[in-house]
Amino acid sequence: MVGLLYLGIDRKLVARMQSRIGPPIVQPYLDVSKLLMKESIIPGGALRWLFQFSPVLCVIGSVALLLYIPLFGHPALFEGSGDAILVIYLLTIPSLALVAGGFASSSPYASIGAQREVVIMIGYEFPLSVVIVSLAWRIMQVTDMNAFSLATMSQYPIWDLVGPLGFVGALLLFISLIVVTPGELGRVPFDVAEAETELAGGIVVEYSGRNLALFYIGNAIRGFAVLSLVVALFFPYGIAVPLGIAGPIPIAIVDGLFFLLKVLVIMVIAIVIVRSSVARLKVDQASILYIMIMTMVSLFGLLLIWADFMIV
Repeated sequence: MVGLLYLGIDRKLVARMQSRIGPPIVQPYLDVSKLLMKESIIPGGALRWLFQFSPVLCVIGSVALLLYIPLFGHPALFEGSGDAILVIYLLTIPSLALVAGGFASSSPYASIGAQREVVIMIGYEFPLSVVIVSLAWRIMQVTDMNAFSLATMSQYPIWDLVGPLGFVGALLLFISLIVVTPGELGRVPFDVAEAETELAGGIVVEYSGRNLALFYIGNAIRGFAVLSLVVALFFPYGIAVPLGIAGPIPIAIVDGLFFLLKVLVIMVIAIVIVRSSVARLKVDQASILYIMIMTMVSLFGLLLIWADFMIV
């Protein structure tokens, strides 16, 4: 429900930035409800079982992400059962589901879109992994706890562990993760797998009805999960205790609302502003940006954090 709400806010803000009225914020709910009432048409040459299972797998992978990421100011539901490495693996499941569905549809447009999705996915995995390893390495220097655990990262925010030089390095890591976010979610300028003007919808061109609704829901959940991951890695702070609020219920409400605000701010920075001001990149441009430029930026951030630790 929250993921669909943020989709509606995203579309509304982008429309306003482009001097349009835009759809109502509740439009994603209307789209899903309408799709759920329509028939799912399966192409004649499709691999039927994989074509229908891919949307389900997309939702399953997206929901699994929420089990390991701290949400609304509370620990993850499966805290202690997984860490940031597992989250990186789970992030690939919705993308792989899209790729499988595209190839299974037997559409040339969907096949091209699936190939592009694989290329983009390989590209953003490099800087994402460097960011996770960099944060975990710095935390290892101050505690014997599992440094790759998101709960440990919440207890030891990177900004509290570094000096001026390390702060610049952490800022570079944050910028790398911000650039990874729209690619992870298939948003402009990294929506080359869909590219309506070129591929008529790309991967999901042959999907309709309930199957398309499942992809829509899965992408909404994944979007909220990825934005929540950015918050968990770099801004795991609460606001209730510093404000002097007492009582478990008031603290939970205030920290939950503050968490939603942080997610909204990250969405505006990483998705809304970029989507409203940057045109779609070509596949080779997106690959070079991720594999070479952003990987080098994140590695430089790691070096600065290491240098900061050595100096101190």
